[in-house]
Amino acid sequence: MSEIPAAPTSKRKVLVADDEQVIANTLAIILNQAGFEARAVYSGEKAIELLESFQPDMLISDVIMTGMTGIEAAIATREKLPNCKILLFSGQAATADLLEKARLNGHEFEILAKPVHPTDLLAKLRG
Repeated sequence: MSEIPAAPTSKRKVLVADDEQVIANTLAIILNQAGFEARAVYSGEKAIELLESFQPDMLISDVIMTGMTGIEAAIATREKLPNCKILLFSGQAATADLLEKARLNGHEFEILAKPVHPTDLLAKLRG
């Protein structure tokens, strides 16, 4: 008698990147409880490192992070995983300049204001 292979998971994978660990962890918990397979990382660099092994369907990233910004991580994600949806969030005014610079280089991203309410986030993911 041979083993039956495990059924592939049908959960949508979401990668949450925020240098504020409490926010990243909380969003990942909320998403996991809502039926997604979510993982939290605390930098844009870690998000890029995880792309190969995790292959998310969506990246949710803070814009302003130490080191690599969320916009830089989003652009790198689009290059590696073109079908990965991207949702950025920020609570800082400097975000507008970064988004405009990305837009001028041909990159458009949807952005939510911090704090992100879980209901709004889930509506975006399911919409």
